Amino acid sequence: MRNRIIIAVLLLLSMLVSVQAQQAQETPNERQAKRIFNQAYQQVFGEQGATLRYDVNITGIYKTWGNIWYKGKKSKFVDAKMNSWNDGTTVYTIKKKKKEVEIHDAKNNKSDKYSSKFKFVPENFDYSIANDEEGLMLILKAKKGAKGIKEIHALVKRQTYEPIRVRIKIAFIWTTIKISNFKSGGITDEMLRFPREQYKDYKFVDKR
Repeated sequence: MRNRIIIAVLLLLSMLVSVQAQQAQETPNERQAKRIFNQAYQQVFGEQGATLRYDVNITGIYKTWGNIWYKGKKSKFVDAKMNSWNDGTTVYTIKKKKKEVEIHDAKNNKSDKYSSKFKFVPENFDYSIANDEEGLMLILKAKKGAKGIKEIHALVKRQTYEPIRVRIKIAFIWTTIKISNFKSGGITDEMLRFPREQYKDYKFVDKR
């Protein structure tokens, strides 16, 4: 379940992708929605890096929280139950209860076995944007016949387009992620370095 939650978080954030479309077939509302998606994406996944806190709620059944740091292919998670570092080549996942460090190949991370279920395909959705009391609501609805994700609602700030909240529907289940403490830029490589010295008394399990 923890791996599934982490993948869900990654998906809900990475859905802010650069979307290429045929302009002639789009309405002004759809063009605006995609433009804002692109700008939000750059704040989260641009070369400058970003950090944020997430609070996940799966229809009230499962809740967790954590903090994420991104920069290019590198990332760091500090979750309520699990920590993880990805230096772009190797993934180090901390199993606190077992006092273990699992090592995975970043390009073939076997610990992310649920990722295919959360695959986001930009072309599978129709886009729209609407005003909301808290900002701007970006709405993605799956096209007829599309599999996997059925609907995505992303709330961003009105002026800056910083993410506030993301909701995703798969089958009949809604997952909500509240985003806070968002900061774009100021992320250094040292901040994303795996602190091996802090886990010298842990067992290292190489699963590459």
